[in-house]
Amino acid sequence: MSSEQPTLYCANHPNITTTLRCNRCEKPICSQCAIRTPTGYRCPECVRGQLKVFSTTVWYDYPLAIALAGILSFLGSQLVTYLGFFTLFVAPIAGVVIAEAVRFAIRRRRSKSLFLLSAISAAIGSLPNILLYVVGNLLIFSQGRIAGFGFLFPLIWQGLYTFVVTSTVYYRLGGIRI
Repeated sequence: MSSEQPTLYCANHPNITTTLRCNRCEKPICSQCAIRTPTGYRCPECVRGQLKVFSTTVWYDYPLAIALAGILSFLGSQLVTYLGFFTLFVAPIAGVVIAEAVRFAIRRRRSKSLFLLSAISAAIGSLPNILLYVVGNLLIFSQGRIAGFGFLFPLIWQGLYTFVVTSTVYYRLGGIRI
């Protein structure tokens, strides 16, 4: 009896020898083809099959999620004007509320592009306040009035709100929840 293993060649690259196999279909794969997953290495075909299962959205989920995230983010950004420093505490909560409202509206269907578009919409929804503030201050400066550095704080809070809400929405929708 020989204990020597037969030489395996990659299923996609027949001239490359390998000892690695897909942990799902057992197909021999080389290091170029291997895709690392939390459960081990898989071939591109098995990973593609998993991605198709992951995306469960229907066409009307996209405009619904985009509109809802944008409107809720805009409404939340209106509060930042009054909150100031407390934006640090309210922005993550606003992001969670927006993400959960989107998740409820789309009935928990999922797609990576839907999560990204929802986050972008949340960012765009919070931009009108930033733009109005910048334009308003430019008009003040153009009239020759100078207003110290205190005028920057509302802009900083709006920018912080935009950043925190956008990242919270994306990671809350795209993340794994226990």
